[in-house]
This record gives sequence, structure tokens and C-alpha cells, in this order.
Amino acid sequence: MSLHKMQVMSWVYLAVLALGAWIFHSAFFAWSVLVGGIISILSFWVSHNDVARFFGSLTATAPIPEKEKVKKSRVGYIVKFWVRIVIIGIVLLVLIKYKKVNIFGLILGLSTVVFTVTVTAVNVAWRYFFSGRR
Repeated sequence: MSLHKMQVMSWVYLAVLALGAWIFHSAFFAWSVLVGGIISILSFWVSHNDVARFFGSLTATAPIPEKEKVKKSRVGYIVKFWVRIVIIGIVLLVLIKYKKVNIFGLILGLSTVVFTVTVTAVNVAWRYFFSGRR
């Protein structure tokens, strides 16, 4: 399964989860699930783009010597990774500190990408073992 399909599946799962939270719990809980899911999915999307750009810089030809180019792209990737983590941490801190979200709904929403990756991995393993191609 492609990463694009996984991202679409994450949005669908988030919509179902938020709708279910709204129906079975409350609008505030559903809002918390939605916020957590959006943070999780956007982080996954940015991470995917950064990894693709990083590997693209490794294969691209440029006048800069190879070792220097690899070092620059690696440092840039690591800096972007930590900046993203810090931004997510600050956003979560503000949301939790000022009680803008339910913490359990937020955690449930943050698990959307984890759930999608797990379902995808189980699906791939299932097809591998039961397709008769091993």
C-alpha cells in the first residue's frame, strides 16, 4: 500500500472516530479526537515529505562533493525533525494547559496514524501468508 493511500485511510479513520466520539460521548470529546488526529496526520505528512526530499537529495547530482552534500542533507533533515517535534510539543502543551481538549480524546486522535500503520502492516502480512506466494 502506498503512503498516499495510508494518508487517505488515516483521514477516513479520523472522520469515523470523531463522528463516533461525537455520537457516543460529546462534542468536546469529538473535538479533542479531531485535533489529535489532525496533528498526527499532518506530522506524518510532513515527515513523509522530508524523508522523500532527503532521499531525493542523496540521488540527485550536484556540483557539491558527495560527502558534503550528504552531510548537509542529513543535518537539514535532523533539524527539521526536531523543529517539528518541538512545535508539536508546544501545541500539545498549550492545548492541554488551557483545557482546550480532553486529554483522552487527544490521545485517541493522536493514535490515528499508529492505527493506520498497524492495519496496513497486518493487511500486508495477511496477503503475504495467505496468498500462496511464500
